[in-house]
Amino acid sequence: MLEHFFQCPYCWETISMLLDPSRDQTYVEDCEVCCNPIELSVRFEDGELIEFEARDLEQ
Repeated sequence: MLEHFFQCPYCWETISMLLDPSRDQTYVEDCEVCCNPIELSVRFEDGELIEFEARDLEQ
């Protein structure tokens, strides 16, 4: 697992999430600070994080 830090698109607090580098994924997880749902899209290449996007679901 890879810990990745980023800003919540709702409250702008820096939070971290554990990412599984064995596969690309898109999923929804709640912010640990404001509890709003964040859509996360991650891509890995050879175990390295090459793309990360955290979007709010209100768009």
